[in-house]
Amino acid sequence: MFKLALATALSLAALTGTAQADEVTDTINSALEAYNEGDIQYALEELEFAKQLMNAMKLEVLVGFLPEAPDGWTREDNTDMNAGLAFMGGGLGAEAEYSDGSQSFTLTITAGNPMIAAMAGMLGNAGAMGIPMVRVGREKFMNQDGELTGLSGTQVLIQADGAEVDTMVGILEMIDFKELGNFGG
Repeated sequence: MFKLALATALSLAALTGTAQADEVTDTINSALEAYNEGDIQYALEELEFAKQLMNAMKLEVLVGFLPEAPDGWTREDNTDMNAGLAFMGGGLGAEAEYSDGSQSFTLTITAGNPMIAAMAGMLGNAGAMGIPMVRVGREKFMNQDGELTGLSGTQVLIQADGAEVDTMVGILEMIDFKELGNFGG
């Protein structure tokens, strides 16, 4: 089982192709070397570090789904968002605040958190429960007092809050929901 996990991790590292991939590969090779020497504890530590490096790479991809700020707007990314997710079961999250000087709103994308699956049923039945729905392309978002909440795929939650619904929808429309739904967590 351990060797299978290690082989899978090595395969993932080989597929990444970024500058960090060298560090990932080096770390996984270090884990394999420690394992072959019988130092299981150090091998586990190295694999955990490799996992952290790969999660950082996935986070960069997730942040890439946040739309660029439209003309006349700014976008400020929240780099501390993931620390809070650890207390809620894990996963990855990307968040940005968009502002045009007179109004602003926060857009959050969360993937791979166990709470998302629990929310999926509620999101799927929101219309039947009398919660107003807003369409963004092919996606449906619950509109709870101006806070928009939607699901892309089965593991990616998108939330927007703080501005007029039409304003937020205009920026949400710039998200590639098809690719985001394939992201997973």
